[in-house]
Amino acid sequence: MATSSETPPAGTGNAGRAYVESLARGLAVMRAFREQSDRLTLADVSRITGLSRASVRRSLLTLQALGYAESSGRYFSLSPQVLTLAQAYLSSSPVPRVAQSFLERVSEQLGESCSLSILHHDEVIYIARSARKRLGSLHRDVGTHLPAHCTSMGRVLLAALSEKELDAFLAKTVLESFTRYTIVNKDELRAVLDKVRRSNYCLVDEELEIDLRTLAIPIHNASGRVIAAMNVGARASQTSGAQMLDDFLPVMRDAAANMRPLLVG
Repeated sequence: MATSSETPPAGTGNAGRAYVESLARGLAVMRAFREQSDRLTLADVSRITGLSRASVRRSLLTLQALGYAESSGRYFSLSPQVLTLAQAYLSSSPVPRVAQSFLERVSEQLGESCSLSILHHDEVIYIARSARKRLGSLHRDVGTHLPAHCTSMGRVLLAALSEKELDAFLAKTVLESFTRYTIVNKDELRAVLDKVRRSNYCLVDEELEIDLRTLAIPIHNASGRVIAAMNVGARASQTSGAQMLDDFLPVMRDAAANMRPLLVG
């Protein structure tokens, strides 16, 4: 859905005069390239963001002057320099650095991909990923964002929310269906999250993508707070849910336990 950044969106709190509209517009323009063609016209970006063409033009030309965007004729694209913004987060947060070696070890032991994500609004964002084989048709490198309601990592992180936070999530989030198995009933999802909270893991079968089964667990820091989720994915046609619980879950929990003392803060 196209949303305009001309005024502060809901959730910006008491920013008031401190809210910088031009910065918000620039970030909205950058996000327009998310899941889109790598080349967009002014009209494309205007349609996606809900901003006027004049605002989009100013933002793109500024990004181009700073090296974050490139142009070819009427088309614009983001430049590789955008990666330095993500690198700033990855470098400043200890979680991806600590987790990477553990993800690689889990992946090596199980022969499947292993990832770490955090919750951001109604999505999970991948902040670390094993370099082993990639599964599924989706590109799931670091920075990938997926809906929280139908992913195993998302449900683990939603289950860790307070009742008030979960109520707010369910009130504002549209539960989109991706396959015939996707849970889109909010009462049913709440019941599933209650089960995840009790079992301390989540197994999701083909709700995001057909033939994809994923298992996730919470990652706690040294003080016991849930700060991320780890998952392993496998082909549903090749690996049963029982096998994932019997063979995968102990390996993942062992990695999480060894990681925990290193996650201070």
